[in-house]
Order: sequence, then structure tokens, then C-alpha cells
Amino acid sequence: MTINSHLLRRFLITTLFSVVLVISLAWLLLRGSLPHYEGSANLTGLSAPVTVERDQLGSVTIIAKNRLDIARSIGFIHAQERFFEMDLMRRQAAGELSELFGSATLTNDLETRKYRMRKRAKLAFSRLPQEQQQQLDIYRDGVNEGLDALKVRPYPYLLTQTKPTAWQSEDSILVILAMFRILNESSIYRELGLSAMRSALPANVYQFLNSSGGPWDAPLIGEALDWPLLPSAEEINVRGLDADLFQKDYNYEGNMPGSNNFAVSGSLTKGGALVANDMHLTLRVPNLWFRTRFLYPSDSGADNDITGISLPGVPIIVLGSNRHIAWSFTNSYGDFADWVRITLDPNDKQRYLGTSGWQSIEESKEIIKVKNAPDEILTVRETKWGPIITSDHDNVPLALKWTALHDDAINLNLIQLEHTKTTHDAVNIAQQSGIPVQNFVVGDRAGNISWTIAGRIPKRTNNFDPQLPSDWSKSDVGWRGWLAPQHYPLIYNPDSQRLWTANTRTVNDPYLILLGDGGYDLGARATQIRDNLFLKNTFTVNDLYSIQLDHRALFLSRWYDLLNQHINQAEDTPIILELKQSLANWTGEATANSVAYRIVRKYRYQVTSTILSAFTAKIRSVHPSFSLPRLNQAEHAVWQIIQAQPHHLLPPEFGNWEELLLSCAIQVAEQLNAQPGGITARQWGEKNQAQIKHPLSQNLPTFIANWLDMPPNPLPGDSNMPRIQSPNFGASQRSVVTPGKEEEGIFDMPGGQSGHLLSPYYGSGHDHWVSENPTSFLPGPADKILTLIPADKVSLN
Repeated sequence: MTINSHLLRRFLITTLFSVVLVISLAWLLLRGSLPHYEGSANLTGLSAPVTVERDQLGSVTIIAKNRLDIARSIGFIHAQERFFEMDLMRRQAAGELSELFGSATLTNDLETRKYRMRKRAKLAFSRLPQEQQQQLDIYRDGVNEGLDALKVRPYPYLLTQTKPTAWQSEDSILVILAMFRILNESSIYRELGLSAMRSALPANVYQFLNSSGGPWDAPLIGEALDWPLLPSAEEINVRGLDADLFQKDYNYEGNMPGSNNFAVSGSLTKGGALVANDMHLTLRVPNLWFRTRFLYPSDSGADNDITGISLPGVPIIVLGSNRHIAWSFTNSYGDFADWVRITLDPNDKQRYLGTSGWQSIEESKEIIKVKNAPDEILTVRETKWGPIITSDHDNVPLALKWTALHDDAINLNLIQLEHTKTTHDAVNIAQQSGIPVQNFVVGDRAGNISWTIAGRIPKRTNNFDPQLPSDWSKSDVGWRGWLAPQHYPLIYNPDSQRLWTANTRTVNDPYLILLGDGGYDLGARATQIRDNLFLKNTFTVNDLYSIQLDHRALFLSRWYDLLNQHINQAEDTPIILELKQSLANWTGEATANSVAYRIVRKYRYQVTSTILSAFTAKIRSVHPSFSLPRLNQAEHAVWQIIQAQPHHLLPPEFGNWEELLLSCAIQVAEQLNAQPGGITARQWGEKNQAQIKHPLSQNLPTFIANWLDMPPNPLPGDSNMPRIQSPNFGASQRSVVTPGKEEEGIFDMPGGQSGHLLSPYYGSGHDHWVSENPTSFLPGPADKILTLIPADKVSLN
């Protein structure tokens, strides 16, 4: 017994020692990959020492002697704080994720490689002006030195048991292309669903479901559109369709990458223009953006002072203010890609019909490296219009013509905004910028405000429907280069002294024909922002910030009335009484503790899905596997049906419309009541609980994942209101600023500044974003100071 106890004691001590050793080693490895925050560090190629200040949130201020030193230094800083996230961005665009993650990401890479974006990025880089190539080359060198200066490679590579690969100049182009994918791809693939719809439905029925706008619109140019009239029973009658075709599977939970931006002129602020922006994207840890300030002399000797956010991977401040102008973006949701129907030679599948007759399909081999598995070889087939990506509803091959795949669609012209002083000059730069096409709202310190479109717009021949795949084999069909900037829509100092955009239709014809329709969002959010802006005649920073946080559910008020109408007419069964009790606390807001909001929201989607299932059934009678694409304007169609209650559009399981509307209410109540605690426990914050996670956390033990991820806070807000919010989607930043008065501006963002979990800046600022307590737009006093020196010897603290 004594010997056994002694052996057991030794075993326990040894085990404990081993555990402590492993934990200590892991801790040392993590510490070794921390960025350099203080002291000095060597950076080859600098013309003079550079000062890098970080405030208590980790916001970076770089003070340098020239713009090239800025590019080299921000490359160093980006690499030390965010190299893994930069790596993911370039790999997402290039289809190279499997080299890190193995077969788990192979399907994604196989689809992405069809674009051949690495090849296109190299070509796009070669087409840049020499000074822009130099910026990216110097940024590349800074990135690689920043990575090499870490004692241990960034910890995500330790977790994935891989090594980082050096940054290339074209990788910055790939990061921009990744943003093209994020902002454009859902619109592109939506058109495949529209094509199946159009092939199965009469023209009037198709238009009834897919118009560009209706009464909810709040355009900047023109008026709200009239929604098409109800289709007749001769055009569509769903009453006799097979019940098996009716499936209520409309996906309403998807999030549209987008944003809000709005501005008021100096006449409403008693000073300079006031510009607000909140860009809505998938939320992650760390945040997509990086809080940045650049200070460097201009050619005239005055200081350039630019504050905003940069995108790690690119040496540019994307959104910001430079003491003279403040600029902002929202995704435009115009149509900047087309599917081309390819006619193959029946005698030779390697040829297709082009504008000059039969032409050869170009084939290339893409080698996809897969961690712990053999390489995958993908054959990509290309036409003069673009790569063959998929096929139409009738199996005709489709090639993709997309602005992102053009080697002259990308540039770094936004750098020029750093020293621009007027809105007039700013819009000229924006219109010639090579970025995903955006709404650009800008204001200057003199009080002027402007809106235009930023990015390259294709010039179409306008003899085909750009929302549907078309045959371009005739020489008079297709694109004819880029639209000239003088033909872009532009508003300068509108009479209202107010501007607003929110991913909705901003213009009427003829501009609408030029921009196209890539799936504009319903105008409820834009309308609420516009109406808020007209409630006051003087504005402060806090006034615009309050609009960003507005989570009133004005859009749902009529649905609340509809639900109440039908349950009040129903028999008082226990489930109906539960509904009435829960709806009694309706405040008309998407607050985290609201049960009534969750009920009304779910009722709207239940009714919408049920009504749209009738149209889907008709299409499934032709295309059995069809699912509705996102129809952002379908609210107009559904509400018109509810008001008219046409018998020929009533799903056959119901005898009348009152039955349908009450049945949907009961289904909602039963679904919510079946969960623990019943209906009264179903607060909106339970469903809208934050899931803002690190990219690797889902593959780690829960206790580690909880360390990496942000807290699961219940969040207010939803779609169709200014405060867009879902568990992992929403405002990736909020800013309100007057150029020249940046000290009075505000800023917040979720997810934190640093990518290193031991950094004092990991998750920094997230609590401000959650608690609606924004930080200063300008960085605060320096918390840590690092000097980058152009010397061989350096002391690291």
C-alpha cells in the first residue's frame, strides 16, 4: 500500500508538472506572437523614423515624413496585429483556404477558383499607375518585415499547424476582390433564381414579384414607384396546384451586406457638414476594420491629418475625415454583373458561338493545395466574356461578365481623398475609383454635401434584360466599356440640405437604367432615416448618432394591427389568450426584452412565406427543385394581396383569407409556446443574441472559444429599421463627424482592434458598441508608443 501510494503520488506530481509545463509553453508561444507596442523596431527602407502611437483602445496614429513611409509602417502594423485575418481575405478571394484548413474548405475553393482571381489580381496590379504600384510594393515590404519581426508566428497558425506565407503586392488587390465578393456575389447568384422564375411565370406575374421599388421607396432622385397590379386569374391560379408543391421555405433570415450613410449641410449645423456612416457586414473578432490615423506633411508643407478606418491588407483609409472633408459609403445594389448564355458547337464542345462566329474555349488548370491531402486539379473554361461558372435553368452554360473580373476595375484612387479639400473634388475621385460600386456621401468643412456613385459602372447596350441571362453572340449586345464619370448621377447641395442612402433604389430613370437593379433593399429603412432627418432643422453629432440607433419598428406597425384584428375576431382559446396577453406590451420597438416584437415579426414572416408559397408552387410545377431567391421588394406584393384577398392566389389548403391569416397567428403562437417558458419568455433578445466570433472558435473547445469570442449580449435592432442587427450581422462601425471638428466626432465598432487574444486591445471598444456609449472619433492620448527606425540595430522592449 505504501509503495502504491508513493507511486500514485509521483504519478500525480509528474502529471501536474506536465500540465503546468504544457500550459507554460503555450503561454510563452502566445506571448511570443504579441505585436511590438513600445520601444523601437527596425523597418528597412524608411526615409526617417516613424512614430506609432496607440491609445487605450489600440487606435493607431502613424506620424511619418511622407506617404511612402506611411504605407510601409501601416503594413508593419497590420501584419503584427492582423496578419491571419489578412491571409484569410486574400485566400477567400483566390480560393486558397484549403491550404490552411484542408478538405473542409475544398468545396468553397473549387467554386472560387473558377474566377481565377489570383491571375486577375496580378494583371490588375500590372495595370496600376506606377505610383500606386509603388505604394503596394512598399506596403508589401512593411507587411513581411512586420511578420518576420514577431518572435513566434501568429497563434492561429500554431492552432492550424501551418505557417504563414509571405505577402505579395497582388495580395492587396485580392483583399479588394474579397470585398467585391462580399458586396456583389449575393446579387449575382440571385439572378439565377430570377431566370427560373421568369421561365415559369407569365411576364406580368414575374414583374409583380420582382419590381425595383414601391411605396416604401425614399429615393434621392425621383419619386416612389408604383407597384405593378395584381395578376389576374387567367395569368395565374394556384387553387388547383398539387399540395406537395407548396413548401413554406422562403429564406427571410439572410442578411444583405449594406450600410446607412447620411449627411446634413452646414446650414443645419451652423458650421461644417455633418456626415454619419454605419456599414453593415458580418461581425467577427477582430473587427474587419482597423482604427487608423495618418499624419504626414503634404507637398505644400501643411500636415495631412486623416482619421478613420483602414482595411488590413490595403494601405488606405477607407472611411474617414481629413480636416477638410468627411466621406462615407454604402453598398449601391446596382447591377454590375451579367450572365451570358453560351451556345456550344454541337460538333465540338470546345467551341462556342461568339460575335465573330465559332470561337475556341480557353482552358486552364488550377492547382488547389489541400492540407493533409493530395492537390486538387480544376479545369477552368473561359470565353471572351468571362469564365463559365454554372448553367441556366435549361442547362445552357453560363459565363460571368462581372466588373471584378476586369483588370482595369481596381485602383487605389481613394488615396487621393487624404488630401482633398472640397466635396466637388472628392466626388470626381470617387467616380474614378476602382472599388465595388458604392453610394458615396461626402461633406466638407465649408458646409457643402454631395452624393454620387463611386466605382466603375459598365456601359450596357440596353437591348437586353441585365437581370436575366442573355445571348451576347450578336455584336450589338453586351458591354461597351465603362460609363464616363460625367454621366454618373450626382447631387450637390440639395435644396433640402439633407442626403441619405440605405442600399435602396436612389434614382429613377434614366439613371436607374444605367445602374440597373441588383436587388435593392426595401425602402423602409431609408424612409425612416429620411423622415428622421426632416424632424429637425438643426443637428448635432448626437442627433445623427440617435438616428443610427433608431430601432423603432415603424415598418411592422401595420402587421401588428393586422395580427390584432384577426386574433380579436377569433374565439378566446388558451393560445389566443396567450397571444393577446403578450401583444399587450407592444411598444413598436425592437428592444431586446420585447416579446410582442418577436411575435409580430414572426407573424409577418409566417404570412409572407405562406403567400409566396403559392407562387413558388407554380414555379416548382416547372422546376421541381426551385427555391425563391431573395425578393427584397416582395413586401409590396404580399401587402397588396392581403388587402385585395384574391381567391385565385389563396393557397388551396385554406378556404378563405381570414382562415389563412388566423392560422398563421396560431402557428406562430404554438411554435413559440412549445419552447421552455412558453410565449411570455420569448423575448427578442433571446433570438437576437450576439454571436460575434473568432474565425477559429467554432473548431475549438467551448472554454477556449468563449475566451476568443465576444459575450452573447441580447441586442436591440433588426432589419427594416436604421439599427440593423442580427446575432452576427450589423453595424461594423458607427461614425458621425464634421470635418475640421474631428475632436467632437464619435466612433464605435464591435469585435475589437487587435487579433491577438493576449493583446490589451483584443475586444477593445466592443463594450462601447454594445452599451451605446461611443468613443471619440479621434484617437485618445497615447497609451503606448513605438518608434520605427531605418537602422540595423534596434532595442525591443
